[in-house]
Amino acid sequence: MILHAPFRYDIVGSFLRPESLKEKRSEFAAGKIGSAELEKAEDAAIRDLVAKEKQAGLHAVTDGEFRRRYWHLDFLAALDGVEEVKAEHWSVAFKGAQPKAATVKITGRIDFTDHPFLGHFRYLKSIAGDTLCKMTIPSPSMLHLICCVRATGYTPIACYQDEDALFHDIAMAYQKAIRAFYAEGCRYLQFDDTSWGEFCDAEKRRVYAERGFDLDHIEKKYVEMINLALEAKPADMTITMHICRGNFRSTWFSSGGYEPVAEILFAHCRIDGFFLEYDSDRAGDFKPLRFIRNQKVVLGLVTSKTPQLEDPEAVKERIREAEQYVPLAQLCLSPQCGFASTEEGNRLTEEEEWKKIALIRSIAEDVWGDA
Repeated sequence: MILHAPFRYDIVGSFLRPESLKEKRSEFAAGKIGSAELEKAEDAAIRDLVAKEKQAGLHAVTDGEFRRRYWHLDFLAALDGVEEVKAEHWSVAFKGAQPKAATVKITGRIDFTDHPFLGHFRYLKSIAGDTLCKMTIPSPSMLHLICCVRATGYTPIACYQDEDALFHDIAMAYQKAIRAFYAEGCRYLQFDDTSWGEFCDAEKRRVYAERGFDLDHIEKKYVEMINLALEAKPADMTITMHICRGNFRSTWFSSGGYEPVAEILFAHCRIDGFFLEYDSDRAGDFKPLRFIRNQKVVLGLVTSKTPQLEDPEAVKERIREAEQYVPLAQLCLSPQCGFASTEEGNRLTEEEEWKKIALIRSIAEDVWGDA
């Protein structure tokens, strides 16, 4: 039986916010309630979610990212040396709806101290009992991507005129984060990352090249940075990476198979497992998985974007296709992304969300004897 994460059937992390919590967040944003009342509502919603996750048979539970507005900015903006700022528009365009525009910028030396997400994890662990708790945070590469690649007007501050110093400080901050979460009892941490999804997109690669970026060089730097951060990982801690092509209100912003990044990322990044989106033709085929070494690969073959349930036999057939490149023992199954990368959530109901989880479990139990 598989005894450690990622599991044969697993989740990316975020869940649809209940309407009661959305109402409280709106009231808080309007100044009608204070932070204490909002936190009380978040606590209650997370307790209910954890109970549902356990009932669904999940081997690890998350807080659904219920305390966040965005999957990434809340964490990044709470790092030392980073500030959230308003934006006229998102630096990436979703194919449909657009989130509330915001971004972050580097204002000082990057560090990880007294971060609120430690308290978020502490509460999750306090209510999870003996069940493993999974924490999701944006990948180290996201800070550089947002501030230095996507942003068209980036000018480095004095201490980061040498870009290698910036990569180093981000890695050191994440080393502190890994150690801090571990000290709180976290044994399952996930880096969420849209940079690789963008670098798979031929049109985005063209635009970035026209702006003077050498993406192969940046990709190698990202892998070096992530690997340096991972040097802080204790042996009994699992750290995975979820690669995303965008997920807001069931829309997306990147397209393309993994081939452009596969050798640099899969063959060299010392992550324990990759959660990979494979729910549509936009993700390409499984051939790039030939570069996978000993990492587990969690196949995101069930979409979190639409309520329609996939044909179990078709999903099993795709698992068999992936097995041409990665042994079945290294494969797992999950949704292709979370259900709510932002507080707005995808276009399906909570009932439909849990049917997706049940489907994934059922398929995994049929495919693997140790699910």
